Amino acid sequence: MGNNELTGCDTEIPDPVHPPGPRAFGMHRIRELEASVNTRIEHDSLGELAVPADRYYGVQTVRALANFPISGIPISSFPALVRALGAIKKAAALANAELGLLVPDVAQAIVQACDEVMEGRHDQDFVVDAIQGGAGTSTNMNANEVIANRALELLGRPRGAYADCHPNNHVNLSQSTNDVYPTAVKVATIWKIAGLMEAMRALQAAFRTKSTAFAGVLKLGRTQLQDAIPMTLGQEFGAWAVTVGEDIERLGEAALLIHEINLGATAIGTGLNTVEGYAECARRHLAEITELPLVTAFDLVEATSDPGAFVQLSGVLKRIAVKASKIASDLRLLSSGPLGGLGEIRLPAVQPGSTIMPGKVNPVIPEMVNQVCFQVIGNDVTITMAAEGGQLQLNAFEPIIAFNLFQSIQILTRAFTVLRERCVEDIQANEAHCRDLLERSTGLVTALVPFVGYEAAAALAHEALATGRRIRELAQERGVLDGATLDRVLDPATMTRPGRA
Repeated sequence: MGNNELTGCDTEIPDPVHPPGPRAFGMHRIRELEASVNTRIEHDSLGELAVPADRYYGVQTVRALANFPISGIPISSFPALVRALGAIKKAAALANAELGLLVPDVAQAIVQACDEVMEGRHDQDFVVDAIQGGAGTSTNMNANEVIANRALELLGRPRGAYADCHPNNHVNLSQSTNDVYPTAVKVATIWKIAGLMEAMRALQAAFRTKSTAFAGVLKLGRTQLQDAIPMTLGQEFGAWAVTVGEDIERLGEAALLIHEINLGATAIGTGLNTVEGYAECARRHLAEITELPLVTAFDLVEATSDPGAFVQLSGVLKRIAVKASKIASDLRLLSSGPLGGLGEIRLPAVQPGSTIMPGKVNPVIPEMVNQVCFQVIGNDVTITMAAEGGQLQLNAFEPIIAFNLFQSIQILTRAFTVLRERCVEDIQANEAHCRDLLERSTGLVTALVPFVGYEAAAALAHEALATGRRIRELAQERGVLDGATLDRVLDPATMTRPGRA
Protein backbone atom coordinates (compact mmCIF):
# COMPACT_ATOMS: atom_id res chain seq x y z
CA MET A 1 0.00 0.00 0.00
CA GLY A 2 2.54 2.84 -0.79
CA ASN A 3 1.78 6.38 0.27
CA ASN A 4 -0.84 6.58 3.01
CA GLU A 5 -3.33 9.22 1.86
CA LEU A 6 -4.86 9.56 5.31
CA THR A 7 -1.64 10.54 7.04
CA GLY A 8 0.49 11.84 4.20
CA CYS A 9 3.19 9.42 5.27
CA ASP A 10 5.26 6.90 3.37
CA THR A 11 5.07 4.42 6.24
CA GLU A 12 3.26 1.30 5.16
CA ILE A 13 0.20 0.38 7.21
CA PRO A 14 -0.83 -3.29 7.63
CA ASP A 15 -4.11 -4.67 6.38
CA PRO A 16 -6.74 -3.51 8.93
CA VAL A 17 -8.93 -6.57 8.31
CA HIS A 18 -6.21 -9.21 8.74
CA PRO A 19 -3.37 -7.35 10.46
CA PRO A 20 -0.19 -9.23 11.34
CA GLY A 21 0.87 -9.30 14.94
CA PRO A 22 3.15 -6.47 16.07
CA ARG A 23 6.24 -8.71 16.06
CA ALA A 24 5.43 -10.09 12.62
CA PHE A 25 4.94 -6.63 11.20
CA GLY A 26 8.09 -5.32 12.85
CA MET A 27 10.19 -8.19 11.48
CA HIS A 28 8.61 -7.57 8.09
CA ARG A 29 9.96 -4.01 8.19
CA ILE A 30 13.46 -5.24 9.06
CA ARG A 31 13.42 -7.86 6.28
CA GLU A 32 12.12 -5.26 3.86
CA LEU A 33 15.05 -2.99 4.67
CA GLU A 34 17.57 -5.84 4.55
CA ALA A 35 16.24 -6.84 1.13
CA SER A 36 17.08 -3.43 -0.29
CA VAL A 37 19.63 -3.67 -3.08
CA ASN A 38 21.92 -1.03 -1.56
CA THR A 39 22.52 -1.32 2.15
CA ARG A 40 25.23 -0.71 4.68
CA ILE A 41 25.71 -2.70 7.86
CA GLU A 42 25.58 -0.83 11.15
CA HIS A 43 25.73 -2.13 14.67
CA ASP A 44 24.61 -1.07 18.11
CA SER A 45 24.75 -2.77 21.49
CA LEU A 46 22.16 -5.34 20.35
CA GLY A 47 23.94 -6.40 17.18
CA GLU A 48 24.08 -5.67 13.47
CA LEU A 49 21.35 -4.65 11.02
CA ALA A 50 21.23 -3.58 7.41
CA VAL A 51 20.45 0.09 6.80
CA PRO A 52 19.44 1.51 3.40
CA ALA A 53 22.60 2.99 1.98
CA ASP A 54 20.86 6.07 0.65
CA ARG A 55 19.36 7.11 4.00
CA TYR A 56 20.95 9.23 6.68
CA TYR A 57 19.31 7.44 9.57
CA GLY A 58 21.00 4.43 11.14
CA VAL A 59 20.59 1.18 13.02
CA GLN A 60 18.59 2.45 15.99
CA THR A 61 16.12 4.15 13.67
CA VAL A 62 15.72 0.86 11.80
CA ARG A 63 14.94 -0.88 15.09
CA ALA A 64 12.38 1.79 15.92
CA LEU A 65 10.68 1.32 12.55
CA ALA A 66 10.28 -2.35 13.41
CA ASN A 67 9.24 -1.80 17.01
CA PHE A 68 6.68 0.96 16.53
CA PRO A 69 4.50 0.48 13.44
CA ILE A 70 1.69 2.18 15.36
CA SER A 71 0.10 5.32 13.91
CA GLY A 72 1.75 5.47 10.51
CA ILE A 73 2.51 9.13 11.30
CA PRO A 74 6.27 9.79 11.33
CA ILE A 75 7.78 12.60 13.35
CA SER A 76 8.41 14.44 10.08
CA SER A 77 4.66 15.07 10.01
CA PHE A 78 5.43 17.63 12.71
CA PRO A 79 8.08 19.82 11.01
CA ALA A 80 8.31 22.09 14.04
CA LEU A 81 9.56 19.15 16.11
CA VAL A 82 12.24 18.25 13.54
CA ARG A 83 13.29 21.90 13.36
CA ALA A 84 13.48 22.06 17.16
CA LEU A 85 15.63 18.93 17.29
CA GLY A 86 18.01 20.49 14.79
CA ALA A 87 18.18 23.66 16.86
CA ILE A 88 18.93 21.76 20.07
CA LYS A 89 21.65 19.64 18.48
CA LYS A 90 23.20 22.78 17.00
CA ALA A 91 23.11 24.55 20.37
CA ALA A 92 24.71 21.52 22.03
CA ALA A 93 27.46 21.35 19.40
CA LEU A 94 28.23 25.05 19.79
CA ALA A 95 28.29 24.73 23.57
CA ASN A 96 30.51 21.64 23.46
CA ALA A 97 32.89 23.36 21.07
CA GLU A 98 32.96 26.49 23.21
CA LEU A 99 33.79 24.38 26.27
CA GLY A 100 36.52 22.46 24.44
CA LEU A 101 34.65 19.14 24.27
CA LEU A 102 34.38 18.92 20.46
CA VAL A 103 37.15 19.52 17.97
CA PRO A 104 36.35 22.44 15.65
CA ASP A 105 35.98 20.54 12.37
CA VAL A 106 33.55 17.97 13.82
CA ALA A 107 31.61 20.69 15.61
CA GLN A 108 31.35 22.72 12.41
CA ALA A 109 30.14 19.69 10.42
CA ILE A 110 27.49 18.96 13.04
CA VAL A 111 26.38 22.60 13.05
CA GLN A 112 26.05 22.62 9.25
CA ALA A 113 24.09 19.36 9.30
CA CYS A 114 21.80 20.84 11.96
CA ASP A 115 21.23 23.93 9.84
CA GLU A 116 20.11 21.66 7.00
CA VAL A 117 17.77 19.80 9.35
CA MET A 118 16.27 23.10 10.47
CA GLU A 119 15.76 24.05 6.83
CA GLY A 120 13.74 20.86 6.28
CA ARG A 121 16.25 19.36 3.85
CA HIS A 122 16.29 15.97 5.58
CA ASP A 123 12.67 15.57 6.65
CA GLN A 124 12.39 12.37 4.62
CA ASP A 125 14.85 10.71 7.02
CA PHE A 126 12.89 11.52 10.19
CA VAL A 127 10.84 8.37 9.92
CA VAL A 128 10.18 6.95 13.38
CA ASP A 129 6.57 6.76 14.45
CA ALA A 130 5.34 9.65 16.58
CA ILE A 131 3.92 7.13 19.07
CA GLN A 132 6.77 5.17 20.58
CA GLY A 133 8.09 3.70 23.80
CA GLY A 134 11.30 4.84 25.39
CA ALA A 135 10.37 8.39 26.43
CA GLY A 136 11.40 9.70 22.99
CA THR A 137 14.69 7.82 22.67
CA SER A 138 13.86 6.71 19.13
CA THR A 139 13.15 10.29 18.11
CA ASN A 140 16.40 11.50 19.66
CA MET A 141 18.43 8.74 18.01
CA ASN A 142 16.76 9.34 14.67
CA ALA A 143 17.99 12.94 14.90
CA ASN A 144 21.44 11.91 16.15
CA GLU A 145 21.93 9.43 13.31
CA VAL A 146 20.73 11.76 10.56
CA ILE A 147 22.95 14.58 11.79
CA ALA A 148 25.96 12.31 12.33
CA ASN A 149 25.79 10.76 8.87
CA ARG A 150 25.30 14.09 7.14
CA ALA A 151 28.20 15.52 9.16
CA LEU A 152 30.34 12.58 8.05
CA GLU A 153 29.59 13.44 4.42
CA LEU A 154 30.59 17.03 5.06
CA LEU A 155 33.85 15.71 6.57
CA GLY A 156 34.47 13.63 3.46
CA ARG A 157 33.74 10.35 5.21
CA PRO A 158 31.18 7.66 4.27
CA ARG A 159 27.92 7.24 6.14
CA GLY A 160 28.27 4.88 9.03
CA ALA A 161 31.97 5.69 9.66
CA TYR A 162 31.10 6.68 13.19
CA ALA A 163 34.65 6.75 14.53
CA ASP A 164 34.90 10.25 13.06
CA CYS A 165 31.45 11.50 14.09
CA HIS A 166 29.30 9.25 16.27
CA PRO A 167 25.56 9.71 16.90
CA ASN A 168 26.04 9.27 20.66
CA ASN A 169 29.63 10.29 21.33
CA HIS A 170 29.57 13.49 19.29
CA VAL A 171 26.06 14.57 18.24
CA ASN A 172 24.52 13.57 21.58
CA LEU A 173 27.50 14.76 23.64
CA SER A 174 26.45 16.28 27.02
CA GLN A 175 22.86 15.27 26.36
CA SER A 176 20.23 12.66 27.15
CA THR A 177 16.91 11.95 25.54
CA ASN A 178 15.45 13.04 28.86
CA ASP A 179 16.49 16.65 28.39
CA VAL A 180 16.60 16.80 24.58
CA TYR A 181 13.13 15.44 23.88
CA PRO A 182 11.08 17.57 26.31
CA THR A 183 13.04 20.65 25.30
CA ALA A 184 12.35 19.93 21.63
CA VAL A 185 8.66 19.42 22.34
CA LYS A 186 8.53 22.73 24.20
CA VAL A 187 10.32 24.69 21.47
CA ALA A 188 8.13 23.12 18.78
CA THR A 189 5.02 23.83 20.84
CA ILE A 190 5.93 27.50 21.23
CA TRP A 191 6.30 27.82 17.47
CA LYS A 192 3.00 26.07 16.84
CA ILE A 193 1.18 28.17 19.44
CA ALA A 194 2.20 31.30 17.52
CA GLY A 195 0.29 30.01 14.49
CA LEU A 196 -2.77 29.17 16.57
CA MET A 197 -2.80 32.61 18.17
CA GLU A 198 -2.56 34.22 14.74
CA ALA A 199 -5.56 32.19 13.54
CA MET A 200 -7.50 33.11 16.68
CA ARG A 201 -6.76 36.82 16.30
CA ALA A 202 -7.99 36.70 12.70
CA LEU A 203 -11.18 34.92 13.81
CA GLN A 204 -11.70 37.45 16.58
CA ALA A 205 -11.35 40.27 14.06
CA ALA A 206 -13.91 38.62 11.78
CA PHE A 207 -16.41 38.41 14.64
CA ARG A 208 -15.76 42.07 15.47
CA THR A 209 -16.38 43.08 11.86
CA LYS A 210 -19.69 41.23 11.86
CA SER A 211 -20.55 42.76 15.23
CA THR A 212 -20.23 46.21 13.69
CA ALA A 213 -22.13 45.22 10.55
CA PHE A 214 -25.00 43.72 12.59
CA ALA A 215 -25.13 46.45 15.25
CA GLY A 216 -28.56 47.61 14.10
CA VAL A 217 -30.15 44.17 13.63
CA LEU A 218 -32.66 43.73 16.46
CA LYS A 219 -33.41 40.17 17.50
CA LEU A 220 -34.63 38.05 20.36
CA GLY A 221 -32.17 36.82 22.95
CA ARG A 222 -32.74 33.35 24.36
CA THR A 223 -31.96 31.54 27.58
CA GLN A 224 -32.43 27.77 27.89
CA LEU A 225 -33.62 27.87 24.25
CA GLN A 226 -36.67 29.88 25.35
CA ASP A 227 -37.57 33.46 24.43
CA ALA A 228 -35.76 35.99 26.61
CA ILE A 229 -35.34 39.71 25.93
CA PRO A 230 -34.24 41.86 22.98
CA MET A 231 -30.65 42.23 21.90
CA THR A 232 -28.85 42.97 18.67
CA LEU A 233 -27.20 40.45 16.42
CA GLY A 234 -24.13 42.67 16.73
CA GLN A 235 -24.06 42.09 20.48
CA GLU A 236 -24.18 38.34 19.89
CA PHE A 237 -21.23 38.40 17.48
CA GLY A 238 -19.40 40.88 19.70
CA ALA A 239 -19.65 38.48 22.64
CA TRP A 240 -18.01 35.78 20.52
CA ALA A 241 -15.18 38.17 19.68
CA VAL A 242 -14.63 38.77 23.40
CA THR A 243 -14.70 35.02 24.09
CA VAL A 244 -11.98 34.38 21.51
CA GLY A 245 -9.98 37.31 22.86
CA GLU A 246 -10.07 35.95 26.40
CA ASP A 247 -8.78 32.60 25.18
CA ILE A 248 -5.95 34.27 23.29
CA GLU A 249 -4.85 35.80 26.59
CA ARG A 250 -5.09 32.48 28.44
CA LEU A 251 -3.09 30.75 25.69
CA GLY A 252 -0.37 33.38 25.95
CA GLU A 253 -0.16 32.84 29.69
CA ALA A 254 0.15 29.06 29.27
CA ALA A 255 2.83 29.53 26.62
CA LEU A 256 5.03 31.38 29.10
CA LEU A 257 5.40 28.20 31.17
CA ILE A 258 6.61 26.30 28.12
CA HIS A 259 9.66 28.57 27.88
CA GLU A 260 11.22 26.85 30.90
CA ILE A 261 13.49 24.03 29.70
CA ASN A 262 15.63 21.32 31.27
CA LEU A 263 18.41 21.21 28.67
CA GLY A 264 21.60 20.21 30.51
CA ALA A 265 19.74 17.97 32.95
CA THR A 266 20.82 14.79 31.08
CA ALA A 267 19.38 11.58 32.51
CA ILE A 268 17.47 12.59 35.64
CA GLY A 269 18.37 16.23 36.23
CA THR A 270 21.75 15.92 37.94
CA GLY A 271 23.66 16.91 34.81
CA LEU A 272 25.78 13.77 34.77
CA ASN A 273 28.31 13.70 31.87
CA THR A 274 28.28 17.46 31.44
CA VAL A 275 30.92 19.97 32.49
CA GLU A 276 30.39 23.05 34.60
CA GLY A 277 28.67 25.80 32.66
CA TYR A 278 27.27 23.55 29.95
CA ALA A 279 23.57 23.99 30.79
CA GLU A 280 23.74 27.78 30.65
CA CYS A 281 25.96 27.75 27.57
CA ALA A 282 23.60 25.42 25.70
CA ARG A 283 20.54 27.44 26.78
CA ARG A 284 22.16 30.67 25.57
CA HIS A 285 22.94 29.20 22.15
CA LEU A 286 19.48 27.67 21.84
CA ALA A 287 17.82 30.97 22.73
CA GLU A 288 19.90 32.71 20.06
CA ILE A 289 19.14 30.07 17.44
CA THR A 290 15.39 29.99 18.11
CA GLU A 291 15.05 33.68 19.02
CA LEU A 292 12.99 32.59 22.03
CA PRO A 293 13.40 33.82 25.64
CA LEU A 294 14.14 30.35 27.00
CA VAL A 295 15.10 29.91 30.65
CA THR A 296 16.66 26.99 32.47
CA ALA A 297 14.45 25.45 35.15
CA PHE A 298 15.45 26.24 38.72
CA ASP A 299 15.45 22.56 39.74
CA LEU A 300 16.43 20.26 36.87
CA VAL A 301 15.51 17.09 38.75
CA GLU A 302 11.97 18.39 39.23
CA ALA A 303 11.79 19.70 35.67
CA THR A 304 12.86 16.38 34.18
CA SER A 305 10.11 14.44 35.94
CA ASP A 306 7.29 17.01 35.81
CA PRO A 307 5.21 17.53 32.62
CA GLY A 308 2.94 20.00 34.41
CA ALA A 309 3.46 22.76 31.84
CA PHE A 310 2.08 20.45 29.14
CA VAL A 311 -0.94 19.65 31.30
CA GLN A 312 -1.56 23.36 31.86
CA LEU A 313 -1.32 24.10 28.14
CA SER A 314 -3.57 21.18 27.26
CA GLY A 315 -6.13 22.47 29.73
CA VAL A 316 -6.14 25.84 27.97
CA LEU A 317 -6.52 24.11 24.60
CA LYS A 318 -9.48 22.23 26.06
CA ARG A 319 -10.97 25.50 27.28
CA ILE A 320 -10.55 26.98 23.80
CA ALA A 321 -12.19 23.90 22.27
CA VAL A 322 -15.13 23.90 24.69
CA LYS A 323 -15.91 27.55 23.99
CA ALA A 324 -15.31 27.30 20.25
CA SER A 325 -17.62 24.30 20.05
CA LYS A 326 -20.33 26.31 21.82
CA ILE A 327 -19.94 29.11 19.25
CA ALA A 328 -20.13 26.58 16.40
CA SER A 329 -23.29 25.10 17.90
CA ASP A 330 -24.79 28.59 18.23
CA LEU A 331 -24.09 29.25 14.56
CA ARG A 332 -25.89 26.04 13.66
CA LEU A 333 -28.87 26.93 15.83
CA LEU A 334 -29.17 30.50 14.56
CA SER A 335 -29.01 29.30 10.96
CA SER A 336 -31.33 26.32 11.49
CA GLY A 337 -34.18 25.87 9.08
CA PRO A 338 -33.97 27.87 6.98
CA LEU A 339 -37.80 27.90 7.24
CA GLY A 340 -38.46 25.33 9.95
CA GLY A 341 -35.91 26.60 12.47
CA LEU A 342 -34.62 29.89 13.87
CA GLY A 343 -33.27 31.09 10.56
CA GLU A 344 -31.94 34.37 11.94
CA ILE A 345 -28.68 34.18 10.02
CA ARG A 346 -27.68 32.63 6.70
CA LEU A 347 -24.38 30.79 6.55
CA PRO A 348 -22.60 30.70 3.18
CA ALA A 349 -23.54 27.66 1.12
CA VAL A 350 -20.28 25.80 0.56
CA GLN A 351 -21.56 22.42 -0.66
CA PRO A 352 -24.81 20.53 -1.33
CA GLY A 353 -26.13 19.02 1.87
CA SER A 354 -27.88 15.85 0.89
CA THR A 355 -27.66 13.01 -1.60
CA ILE A 356 -31.44 12.54 -1.44
CA MET A 357 -32.98 15.92 -0.57
CA PRO A 358 -32.42 18.42 -3.38
CA GLY A 359 -31.62 21.96 -2.33
CA LYS A 360 -30.66 21.10 1.23
CA VAL A 361 -27.56 22.88 2.50
CA ASN A 362 -25.97 21.89 5.80
CA PRO A 363 -23.85 23.94 8.24
CA VAL A 364 -20.81 21.80 7.45
CA ILE A 365 -18.16 24.28 8.56
CA PRO A 366 -19.50 24.68 12.12
CA GLU A 367 -20.03 20.90 12.21
CA MET A 368 -16.37 20.44 11.37
CA VAL A 369 -15.40 22.82 14.16
CA ASN A 370 -17.52 20.85 16.63
CA GLN A 371 -15.73 17.64 15.70
CA VAL A 372 -12.27 19.22 15.95
CA CYS A 373 -13.18 20.48 19.41
CA PHE A 374 -14.40 17.05 20.48
CA GLN A 375 -11.02 15.63 19.42
CA VAL A 376 -9.09 18.28 21.34
CA ILE A 377 -11.13 17.61 24.47
CA GLY A 378 -10.36 13.90 24.13
CA ASN A 379 -6.68 14.67 23.58
CA ASP A 380 -6.64 16.52 26.88
CA VAL A 381 -7.80 13.36 28.65
CA THR A 382 -4.93 11.42 27.05
CA ILE A 383 -2.40 14.08 28.05
CA THR A 384 -3.75 14.12 31.59
CA MET A 385 -3.43 10.35 31.96
CA ALA A 386 0.04 10.32 30.37
CA ALA A 387 1.24 13.02 32.74
CA GLU A 388 -0.19 11.19 35.74
CA GLY A 389 1.44 7.95 34.61
CA GLY A 390 5.00 9.19 35.02
CA GLN A 391 7.08 7.44 37.68
CA LEU A 392 9.89 8.64 39.90
CA GLN A 393 12.49 10.70 37.99
CA LEU A 394 11.04 10.52 34.47
CA ASN A 395 7.80 10.56 32.57
CA ALA A 396 8.10 7.89 29.86
CA PHE A 397 4.92 8.97 28.12
CA GLU A 398 5.92 12.32 26.69
CA PRO A 399 5.69 11.02 23.08
CA ILE A 400 1.92 10.62 23.42
CA ILE A 401 1.75 13.99 25.19
CA ALA A 402 3.60 15.59 22.29
CA PHE A 403 1.53 13.76 19.68
CA ASN A 404 -1.73 14.97 21.17
CA LEU A 405 -0.52 18.50 21.89
CA PHE A 406 0.73 18.93 18.34
CA GLN A 407 -2.47 17.50 16.90
CA SER A 408 -4.68 19.71 19.07
CA ILE A 409 -2.81 22.88 18.15
CA GLN A 410 -2.65 21.95 14.48
CA ILE A 411 -6.31 21.06 13.98
CA LEU A 412 -7.54 24.04 16.01
CA THR A 413 -5.37 26.35 13.89
CA ARG A 414 -6.73 24.93 10.66
CA ALA A 415 -10.32 24.78 11.90
CA PHE A 416 -10.34 28.42 13.00
CA THR A 417 -8.87 29.52 9.68
CA VAL A 418 -11.52 27.61 7.74
CA LEU A 419 -14.29 28.83 10.04
CA ARG A 420 -13.28 32.41 9.39
CA GLU A 421 -12.65 32.16 5.67
CA ARG A 422 -15.51 29.86 4.65
CA CYS A 423 -18.19 30.80 7.14
CA VAL A 424 -17.95 33.84 9.42
CA GLU A 425 -16.78 36.38 6.85
CA ASP A 426 -19.78 35.69 4.60
CA ILE A 427 -22.56 35.27 7.18
CA GLN A 428 -25.67 37.30 6.38
CA ALA A 429 -28.39 38.48 8.73
CA ASN A 430 -32.05 37.68 8.09
CA GLU A 431 -33.02 41.05 9.54
CA ALA A 432 -36.75 41.08 8.78
CA HIS A 433 -37.21 37.60 10.21
CA CYS A 434 -35.27 38.56 13.35
CA ARG A 435 -37.53 41.57 13.87
CA ASP A 436 -40.71 39.55 13.31
CA LEU A 437 -39.71 36.91 15.86
CA LEU A 438 -38.85 39.64 18.34
CA GLU A 439 -42.14 41.48 18.01
CA ARG A 440 -44.19 38.31 18.37
CA SER A 441 -42.30 37.24 21.49
CA THR A 442 -43.55 37.63 25.06
CA GLY A 443 -40.03 38.61 26.05
CA LEU A 444 -40.94 42.29 25.69
CA VAL A 445 -43.15 42.05 28.75
CA THR A 446 -40.05 42.04 30.96
CA ALA A 447 -39.73 45.81 30.41
CA LEU A 448 -43.14 46.33 32.02
CA VAL A 449 -42.22 44.73 35.35
CA PRO A 450 -40.98 48.02 36.94
CA PHE A 451 -44.36 49.61 36.11
CA VAL A 452 -46.93 46.87 36.77
CA GLY A 453 -45.07 44.30 38.86
CA TYR A 454 -43.99 40.75 38.13
CA GLU A 455 -47.39 39.02 38.52
CA ALA A 456 -49.31 41.45 36.29
CA ALA A 457 -46.57 41.22 33.67
CA ALA A 458 -46.71 37.41 33.84
CA ALA A 459 -50.50 37.51 33.33
CA LEU A 460 -49.99 39.60 30.20
CA ALA A 461 -47.41 37.09 28.92
CA HIS A 462 -49.71 34.10 29.50
CA GLU A 463 -52.58 35.84 27.75
CA ALA A 464 -50.40 36.75 24.80
CA LEU A 465 -49.33 33.13 24.46
CA ALA A 466 -52.88 31.85 24.74
CA THR A 467 -54.42 34.32 22.27
CA GLY A 468 -51.58 35.00 19.88
CA ARG A 469 -51.96 38.74 20.47
CA ARG A 470 -48.97 41.01 21.01
CA ILE A 471 -47.81 42.39 24.33
CA ARG A 472 -48.16 46.05 23.35
CA GLU A 473 -51.70 45.51 22.13
CA LEU A 474 -52.78 43.85 25.38
CA ALA A 475 -50.99 46.41 27.55
CA GLN A 476 -52.63 49.29 25.73
CA GLU A 477 -56.04 47.61 25.95
CA ARG A 478 -55.68 47.27 29.72
CA GLY A 479 -54.48 50.83 30.11
CA VAL A 480 -51.27 49.76 31.78
CA LEU A 481 -49.48 52.86 30.50
CA ASP A 482 -50.29 55.64 28.07
CA GLY A 483 -49.44 55.08 24.43
CA ALA A 484 -46.36 57.27 24.35
CA THR A 485 -44.91 55.60 27.43
CA LEU A 486 -45.65 52.14 26.02
CA ASP A 487 -43.87 53.06 22.81
CA ARG A 488 -40.84 54.13 24.77
CA VAL A 489 -40.79 51.28 27.27
CA LEU A 490 -41.47 48.53 24.75
CA ASP A 491 -39.07 49.84 22.11
CA PRO A 492 -36.75 46.85 21.48
CA ALA A 493 -33.83 49.09 20.53
CA THR A 494 -34.06 50.91 23.86
CA MET A 495 -34.20 47.58 25.67
CA THR A 496 -30.81 46.55 24.19
CA ARG A 497 -29.11 49.49 25.92
CA PRO A 498 -30.86 50.07 29.27
CA GLY A 499 -29.88 53.24 31.06
CA ARG A 500 -28.72 54.87 27.84
CA ALA A 501 -30.64 57.23 25.58
